[in-house]
Amino acid sequence: MEAAINRYRILAIVVGVMLLMVVFVGMPIRYIGGNATPSAIISPIHGALYIVYLAMAYDLWRRAQWPLKQMVVMVSAGLVPFLAFFIERRIVRQAREVARTAEQPAAGA
Repeated sequence: MEAAINRYRILAIVVGVMLLMVVFVGMPIRYIGGNATPSAIISPIHGALYIVYLAMAYDLWRRAQWPLKQMVVMVSAGLVPFLAFFIERRIVRQAREVARTAEQPAAGA
């Protein structure tokens, strides 16, 4: 499960940074500066990475056997600027706790 946690963590951070770049670099240059090129480059990259992030979030959600509400929280992390960093920390902490509790009975057997 640690590999799924690490994959999720990396993608959450990358998607969060890309979303910040879209919102605070690409969009201002497009609408204030009149140059659509940065937005046209950054936005599709963020979109593609967000799809990969959704796959990694689903994988971790399935392995941890969390309720659907947890998946909704994970999905929202890539849609709201700065939220990805807060959600990532919480999800990773909870996932590691799930992994620890899953290992304890196996270690005692």
